Amino acid sequence: MSAPTAPRWRVTLADNTVDEQEIAAVTDVLRSRWLSAGTQTAAFEREFADRLGADDAVAVSSGTAALHLAMMALDLGPGDEVIMPALTFVASAAVVALAGATPVLADVCAPDDLTVDPADVTRLVTPRTRAVVAMHYAGYPADLAALRMVCDRHGVVLVEDAAHAPVVEHEGRMLGTHGDIGCFSFFATKNVTSGEGGMVLAGDPAVRERIRLARSHHLTTSTWDRRSSGDASYDVAGIGLNYRPTEVSAALGRVQLGRLGRDRQRRRELVATYREVLAAAPELVLPFAGRTGDSALHLMPVVLPEGTDRGGVREGLAAAGVQTSVHYPPVHHLSAYRDSAGAGRSALTVTDAVAPRLLSLPLHSRMSDDDAVLAGRALLSCLRGR
Repeated sequence: MSAPTAPRWRVTLADNTVDEQEIAAVTDVLRSRWLSAGTQTAAFEREFADRLGADDAVAVSSGTAALHLAMMALDLGPGDEVIMPALTFVASAAVVALAGATPVLADVCAPDDLTVDPADVTRLVTPRTRAVVAMHYAGYPADLAALRMVCDRHGVVLVEDAAHAPVVEHEGRMLGTHGDIGCFSFFATKNVTSGEGGMVLAGDPAVRERIRLARSHHLTTSTWDRRSSGDASYDVAGIGLNYRPTEVSAALGRVQLGRLGRDRQRRRELVATYREVLAAAPELVLPFAGRTGDSALHLMPVVLPEGTDRGGVREGLAAAGVQTSVHYPPVHHLSAYRDSAGAGRSALTVTDAVAPRLLSLPLHSRMSDDDAVLAGRALLSCLRGR
């Protein structure tokens, strides 16, 4: 039996900007014959920190690793709680649950603002709350001023999940530097990609060093340092994991970081085209369309009219060659978290109303204007029943 063939999309949901520069950078790493974290990783950390105006950064193997290390730095345990949006990728809840703590799910603001609602976060804070996770959905900043105020009032840590939002300025500072800890992802579909990879920022140098040690078994000297010095000795002063990146991923990330400006501009043009086309369907909600500040423009989410058969719309778009997705099934809709103690504390009214209507249209900088027009018009046709 032959393997099933993938659909031939006219417009793919996501793509990357990898070209000959990345190929050359990776080839140089392979020729060096040192593949684990080393000089490329250190350079990527410096360059990323410089772009964000941070003192330093810690490169890791994935965005999930970044979040896990952030939670490990908090020494979470049974009885502790971490508040996060219900509308997020499951990794945020998983890293809290792995520590034996409880992910407490908060509602989002509105159909046109899919970031976490600071008012709901405020209602959910208890003496057991250790941290609040602010997820910058689709690359648009959450209300960090309000969330910072809540965290400071209650003495809890603010963690920014900036997986969608690399190098985005907000109120004079870059996303990932407003909170106590900032976490980034360089997954294959992200605006800056290294295939797999991530980065962690922390304002407190002691927290940052703890994260750096924990990413490599809490070894007091790295493999690269031992190779360079010839000294094979090390100590292990704490509990850690292997969340190191590779030199290949770091080399990719460095090139990607350098081309991010062009990627951002192209995304901006495509989003403008989408909004112009989709204005013909005022019953559609276009989240963040009223925002005027900086954004990574990572996703092109739309909220379909109430009662729309989303599955039918996706099938119609697929028939037109347009690939779509859903970001995300809310955490409390997933079987592993459905009965979580923290999930029932908030009504999650907006999240539950929006969830069956969410749809992500294609958005990446390899798209042409015609691609965005095609995808937008195909969606209009599906909504009109033809």
